[in-house]
Amino acid sequence: MVQVQIIESKDFSYNRNVETGNQEQMNAVLHIINEVKTHGDQAVKAFTKQFDRVDIEELLVSEEEIQAAYAKVSQEYIQTIREARDNIRRYHEKQKQSSWFTTEENGTVLGQKVTPLDRVGVYVPGGTAAYPSSVLMNVIPAQIAGVREIVMCTPPGKDGIPPIILVAAKECGVTHIYRIGGAQAVAALAYGTESIPKVDKITGPGNIYVAIAKKMVFGMVDIDMIAGPSEILVACDESADASYAAADMLSQAEHDVLAAAYCVTLSRQKAEEIHRELEIQLAQLNRNEIAKQSIENQARIIIAPNRAEMVRVINEIAPEHLEMMVEEPFSYLGEIRHAGAIFLGRYSSEPVGDYFAGPNHVLPTSGTARFSSPLSVDDFIKKSSVIYYSKQAMIEHGRKIAGFANEEGLDAHAKAVAIRIEKEGL
Repeated sequence: MVQVQIIESKDFSYNRNVETGNQEQMNAVLHIINEVKTHGDQAVKAFTKQFDRVDIEELLVSEEEIQAAYAKVSQEYIQTIREARDNIRRYHEKQKQSSWFTTEENGTVLGQKVTPLDRVGVYVPGGTAAYPSSVLMNVIPAQIAGVREIVMCTPPGKDGIPPIILVAAKECGVTHIYRIGGAQAVAALAYGTESIPKVDKITGPGNIYVAIAKKMVFGMVDIDMIAGPSEILVACDESADASYAAADMLSQAEHDVLAAAYCVTLSRQKAEEIHRELEIQLAQLNRNEIAKQSIENQARIIIAPNRAEMVRVINEIAPEHLEMMVEEPFSYLGEIRHAGAIFLGRYSSEPVGDYFAGPNHVLPTSGTARFSSPLSVDDFIKKSSVIYYSKQAMIEHGRKIAGFANEEGLDAHAKAVAIRIEKEGL
């Protein structure tokens, strides 16, 4: 039996606690960062031997190794990777921004210059599974933005880096691949070593040590986000298929015992149908122990009395993934304010977005969709404001500007404008 809490929406309170690491973990990460800053490649190799149980001589993966990986991956899988890559590329191409400038009547030119970052580091997790989708989702927006150099770090296993990871990296244009992971990889990307170049931004998910390291190096470099456990909310009315809803909840529950799967529905009968389906399908999963803990500890099936209350619950949770398994799903879009990715209709299962459709699967978690967005091309550019002030503009506005500065008690600011007025006889 799997125990899932079924509750009325009036009794539901969202209180998602984000794991930010304990003091012991933070001390361990700080030690790793300091060692990598001081000893570079030597420290990176030592930590790789300690944590990954792998002795490495060359950090950089060679072109020969990448080409050899192609022989170990089926042509069918490579073709799927290419189709997904092209879908992701087409979607993100629409996000590109251009520099712009305006000229006013007095000759003043104002504008915004859009510039890609020079070098980005992408972290791809290893461990018990390989995630080529993470390669595509992190690399392609950076490439579209115009980033010149995209560096990837991924931990080696006893058999090396999974071939499909190397193939995915090659297919989407990674510049260099390094066989390191963990906090030591984050430190190497942030500060540079003899072999690994310092980057401007680090993106990509990882375990708690990677998350702590990203948080600690923020400021030295930019980061995408501190990602929490995965989460999904499936909204169901009477038209929803309970087996679909349960399957989609389990698609996130299998990630992690801390993953959260929510369902909000308009009837108790539907809630009970979904509960039964969860039990049936859970028994069929390879990762059923992980999924069972997630469902029993984190999942909630919430019964809302009406559509307005359903929407209120959705916006309160601000889920990473939101599925609207309802009649006329597009009619809800204007009411949904907080969600990372919104999946509309019975066929828009969450894995469609994870792997293939095109939108990014790097999404805000733990309620942070209230104020943040999916990874995009915007994350790999920076903007500079451009100001050209004409003589005529200085005549019109110079004294006002100097007066503004004087009101703030900054007479040097005022003088920087006044000196031009005096010298030019304005």
